[in-house]
Order: sequence, then C-alpha cells, then structure tokens
Amino acid sequence: MDSDRKYRQPGYHDSDRDNREFRDRPKTNGPKPPIDLTGPRLPRLVQHVAASRCFNCSTALPPETDLDGVCPKCNAELHCCKQCSHFEPSTRFQCLKPIPVRIAVKDKRNQCALFTARVTVAREGTANGMASAPPVNAAPPAPRNPEDARNAFDRLFKKL
Repeated sequence: MDSDRKYRQPGYHDSDRDNREFRDRPKTNGPKPPIDLTGPRLPRLVQHVAASRCFNCSTALPPETDLDGVCPKCNAELHCCKQCSHFEPSTRFQCLKPIPVRIAVKDKRNQCALFTARVTVAREGTANGMASAPPVNAAPPAPRNPEDARNAFDRLFKKL
C-alpha cells in the first residue's frame, strides 16, 4: 500500500481541488440591489423596562419607592434579603457577598450594609406607548337562536 489512506477515493486531501465552486462563481463589485419592500417585515421591537419588583407579590415598584419602607400593595418589608440583588439560595448564608453572620429570616427587615435592591429587566407589554391589540381568543357573541347559528355556519363555509 503506497498511501496512508485506507480507501482510494478522492477527498479533501487531494491537491487538485482548489475551491472550484468559489472560482466558478461570478464576482459582483457593483452596488447591491435595493431591499425588496414587498418581502417579510421585521418584527416590532419591544421596549425593555428596568424596574424593582416586590419579592412577595411581584408588583413593579415606582422609582420613588423608599426601600426602607414596605410594598405599597402587599405591605411586605422591602429592606430584606429576598429583595437584595446579592440573594442566592444556593450559596453560603444565601448571599453572594461575604457576610460574617447568617441572617436567619430572609423576608423580614434587616440592617445589612451590603443591601442593594434587585432590579429586573422585562419587556414592556406595549411598544411605543401604543394601545394593545384586542385579545386573540376574542370570540364572536353566542348565537341567540337556531337561525343565527345556521347563518353563521353558512357564512363560514360560503363558496366564492
């Protein structure tokens, strides 16, 4: 056997192959054609909103909310471990920062000096402040008598 290859079939190791498919393609240096306006449209981009949320009821807290106070909806205390951005249940003392003593109750007010409010980034429900579209599952009103149902059925399968 004069070759180290097991089978004698042409492959990417052969030297006679010099990117033939790229050589045969015509090159265009001119301007690109205009974008087809009748093609698919890009989706509307949704605004992202950064806000603090209550750990207990997930209500978005207004920016002027005092984090030493309580949640305006459920009255949960906001200066607690569960509201902190360093809170992580799988770490030692359930905190990402090195704290000397474990804080036992995570949802009650504490005096931790490392507290920073957790801020979440979410997508806004409406883009550019536009009114929301009607629900997709909005059904037509129920028929009042058998003739209405029959007419609705005929309209549904009407031949063109």
